[in-house]
Amino acid sequence: MTTDLETRNAAPRSDNLDPALFGQTPSQTVGPFFHYGLPWKGGADLVGASEMGARPELFPEAHYILGVSAPKDAPEGEVIALAGCVYDGNGDPVSDAMIEIWQANAAGRYRSADDPREDLAIDPNFTGFGRASTDESGVYRFRTVMPGRVPGPGNTLQAPHIAVSVFGRGVLKRLPTRLYFEGAEGNETDPVLAQVPEERRDTLIARRREDGTWWFDIVIQGERETVFFDL
Repeated sequence: MTTDLETRNAAPRSDNLDPALFGQTPSQTVGPFFHYGLPWKGGADLVGASEMGARPELFPEAHYILGVSAPKDAPEGEVIALAGCVYDGNGDPVSDAMIEIWQANAAGRYRSADDPREDLAIDPNFTGFGRASTDESGVYRFRTVMPGRVPGPGNTLQAPHIAVSVFGRGVLKRLPTRLYFEGAEGNETDPVLAQVPEERRDTLIARRREDGTWWFDIVIQGERETVFFDL
């Protein structure tokens, strides 16, 4: 039996959700990022207890209330300074990007449940994760340790490297890449680096400057675009 409720047509919608009135919601790119909300005090200092990484000059001092991580003993390994400039497709520095890094400790062990190797100790003073904003010149900076080599596919061994993720205005999904060190042992045989066309491998190589800083520029698009990985 068919009822009147099942046969009658629904009344036209006249509320503010009626697609006939407004159509599809317009899309919008991500950003700009707020430096005071994403990087935190000391987020770029993986080996000490400083305020490195955040941009306190962009907001009132009264709002800069997050504490710095508690002091800890020095991690094992060689402490290094890491920096670089982030460029957009026009070659202009990006002053509101955010950079994340993730790496193994000096012995080649990740501080993660996904790395169950018990033959290598976890360094209790090193987390391996950091986050930094770029400054007004588009430059980011980290203090960390030189990572050890980690296993690769099969019986291979990867060269020392740091996983890098780039976030920024107009970037809908993080841009993952890798940082290798010029002259490091294993660069010639690294299984991941070997998959990158030879003419573009240098976009993944950090080079040491006279002051000792390892410099790694990131080009989001255009000429000399950094190689990003589809993860």
